Amino acid sequence: MQDFDWTKFTQRIVVNAPMEKVYTAWTNCQELEKWFLSKARVKKSADVVEISDAMQAGDEYAWNWFGYEFTEYGEILEANGKDLFAFYFAGKTKVEVKLSMINNQVLVTLTQSEIPEDDDSKKSIRLGCSSGWAFYLVNLKAWLEHGIDLRNKDIGNGIVVNG
Repeated sequence: MQDFDWTKFTQRIVVNAPMEKVYTAWTNCQELEKWFLSKARVKKSADVVEISDAMQAGDEYAWNWFGYEFTEYGEILEANGKDLFAFYFAGKTKVEVKLSMINNQVLVTLTQSEIPEDDDSKKSIRLGCSSGWAFYLVNLKAWLEHGIDLRNKDIGNGIVVNG
């Protein structure tokens, strides 16, 4: 395990949907709630909270998930309007989502980096986020290609497999 990189990981998935639709799924709060979050909020300049506009660099977000009682706060680092979206996540780790075309489909490449190397970060961020992103990328594909949301929204049963 000494060669294992605890500071970053990459997850990829190919989605059969227009690139613009895939990009919007990542950068629009209403779309994020369809496949990823139970509640997405973004704070733009002048303390105005918008839910329908695309997120942009400098925006601050507050995100919640089904089955989890915490709110993730972070900052949007990059949003170029077409194929790149990056944000701080899980503290000050960086998540970068790059979109590219491959065989007339969109390749989604998600890289989470700058992960601290303490034992808690290795467990909760490097291992935990890696498996969580794998689930949510599959859910993104299911949602965009088939309109199916794989998340368990019935949190009352105590069993939630949402990443």
